[in-house]
Amino acid sequence: MGDAIIVAVANQKGGVGKTTTAINLGAALAERGQAVTVIDLDPQGNASTGLGIGGGDRSPSSYDLLAGDTTIAAATRPTALANLSIVPATADLSSAELDIAGRARRTHLLADSLKDASGIVLIDCPPALGLLTINAMVAAEAVIVPLQAEFYALEGLSQLMLTIRQVRQSANPALRIEGVLLTMSDSRNNLSQQVEADARNTLGAVVFDTVIPRNVRVSESPSHAMPVIHYDPASKGSAAYRALAVELLARRKKENARG
Repeated sequence: MGDAIIVAVANQKGGVGKTTTAINLGAALAERGQAVTVIDLDPQGNASTGLGIGGGDRSPSSYDLLAGDTTIAAATRPTALANLSIVPATADLSSAELDIAGRARRTHLLADSLKDASGIVLIDCPPALGLLTINAMVAAEAVIVPLQAEFYALEGLSQLMLTIRQVRQSANPALRIEGVLLTMSDSRNNLSQQVEADARNTLGAVVFDTVIPRNVRVSESPSHAMPVIHYDPASKGSAAYRALAVELLARRKKENARG
């Protein structure tokens, strides 16, 4: 593998802020001078849309990368933001699980195609624990888990943790959880506060200090095809994703010093 830092952004539950996190964390890291590539591995292609890549400009795509029909260099295209690139998704990904099910090394296809990747790679996984997400976890060294501050938030985590454990045992012993990220939190809401307290009590230091607030500017920014830190740099959402970028880089520095 190249000198890339590969991080999967994963949760099998939809609507928890996975794509929003991939786009905005990527933008915040790029703003700090990091070379970042977002790989859109979700058939819905929301990360591609949110970074301004139109439907007619997505070939070669992440599907072609998985299929071995293109290279990471050829599939990567720049966005309007300095230091931030994307490998876009097309609807072809919908059939990818069936298409690759019979392939040798079917869980390692993405890892194989990212051998020459460099910089920070954020993989936006689909909301499922199928073959696409498994490929992302086999390729990655760490997983960021966005967790919406809602009633059943922690219950869905057990299946995800089990999948991460299975990937560790079978294909990628180095895989670890980079952190659990609380999203869409409302500090005035008792339930949000309770979910945060439960998450920190249950998971401890694995939960990021940074909490992403429920913020209308974060919700609006994808329709303008830009991350929130460019759509409204002064918003609470922008401040939170900038803080997350700082915290992530600090964690990596600590990890490297330990390793």
